[in-house]
Amino acid sequence: MAKHVIAGAGQVGSQVARLLAGQGHEVVLVSRSGSGPDLPGVRRVAADVSDRERLTALTGGAAVLYNCVNPRYHEWARDWPPLAASLLGAAETTGAGYVILGNLYVYAAPDRPMREDDPLDPPSAKGAIRVKVWRDALAAHEAGRVRVTEVRGSDYFGPGCLDQSHLGERLVPRVLAGKSVSFVGDPGQPHSWTYVPDVARTLVAAGEGDRAWGRAWHVPTNEPMTVREITGRLSALAGVPDPGVKAMPHLLLRTAGVFSPMLRELEELRYQFVRPFVLDSAASRAALGIAPTPMDEALAETLAWWRDRLASAA
Repeated sequence: MAKHVIAGAGQVGSQVARLLAGQGHEVVLVSRSGSGPDLPGVRRVAADVSDRERLTALTGGAAVLYNCVNPRYHEWARDWPPLAASLLGAAETTGAGYVILGNLYVYAAPDRPMREDDPLDPPSAKGAIRVKVWRDALAAHEAGRVRVTEVRGSDYFGPGCLDQSHLGERLVPRVLAGKSVSFVGDPGQPHSWTYVPDVARTLVAAGEGDRAWGRAWHVPTNEPMTVREITGRLSALAGVPDPGVKAMPHLLLRTAGVFSPMLRELEELRYQFVRPFVLDSAASRAALGIAPTPMDEALAETLAWWRDRLASAA
């Protein structure tokens, strides 16, 4: 069994920790708060990931370093450069393989399903930040200084996905309560939704052996569904009437953004929700041997998690 270091104890990092610990690996889970699952084999460490010296010390002897950090949207421009430099530097210094959790912001607004070899031509500032993170890491790989790969998924859903998920607290609790859902884009557009446990499985698979290094991979993801279709399916699985979905007026979103940094940041990503936004994951399915969790199973697990959470809160 090997040592694995995970930077970021959020919805994905914690899932990766559970998977690796379940396989018998030594896991070091690093976050500012020192949070994460309390499991045998998982050592939770409170540290600043942007502190390269500290992160390098923690990564010493590790087979793989996973970048699962997730700065707040409106602070990406400030936070990502030191975080990315520290993570890449720690991997280079220690010889650990470096697995990056990426996203689809790096591509141009799509007119067909997105593939890993599409040009990196993002229409947003956040996309440009993520392109630089990947290009810097890939350049180090091509120079022979480190082994790197990046795993990219579409919008997340599943257990643990809260305010930053479009299928999180703004949708599932309302469906269960019979309240109509207000969506920030066009609820009739086909969209790829990536299940968080599948993200974690893909990250772990990408760090195993030599098959994944030197390129990016998409998380195996089910066929696209519209938000209306998702809401209808959730309602059917929950045994409740479908409350329906309406589009949030664009002007209202812009106005709300004056008061909410999160909603303000969604404005430059709105293009993803007013046209088809679909990823192609055929390459990763073939190379990594992973299939997406069937959609009904994923939605049922999501419902069960939310019901437990809401019951505990009550």
